[in-house]
Amino acid sequence: MTNIAAVCATYHLEEIERMITIATSQAEDLGYNIVNIVRVPGCMEIPLALDRILADEDIEGAFCLGIIEKGQTDHGLVMGQGVVKTILELQLVHNKPIGLGIIGPGALPEHVGPRIGPHATAAVDALRPFLGD
Repeated sequence: MTNIAAVCATYHLEEIERMITIATSQAEDLGYNIVNIVRVPGCMEIPLALDRILADEDIEGAFCLGIIEKGQTDHGLVMGQGVVKTILELQLVHNKPIGLGIIGPGALPEHVGPRIGPHATAAVDALRPFLGD
C-alpha cells in the first residue's frame, strides 16, 4: 500500500472536515494509506508542514486542503501565490508529488460549497500519475 499524508488548514473548519472525508474516501478507493493528517491554522502554514512530512522516507506523496477567501484587500491573493509557489518548489526539492486542494485564492463564500468535493478529490487524484492506483 502507498503511504501518503495530508496537510489541512483548519480555518473554515467545517468545510475542511468535509474535504478531509471526501479526500480520505478517494485515497482509500485508490489504495493509498493516509498515515498522517496534520492540521495547521491556515494555508500560510501548509508549506512548512508539507516540508517536514515529505522529509519522512516512508511518505511517498502528500496532498493539502485549504480555503483562501477573497478579502477586501489583495492579502489573500498575495498569500495564495506564495503558498502555491512554495508547494510547487517542495515537490521538486523532495521529488514527491503534492496534490493541491486549496479553494481560492479569491473564493467568495458562494464558491466554496460547490468546490469542496471536486477540490478534495482532485487533490488525491493528482498523485496518481506519480504513485499509481
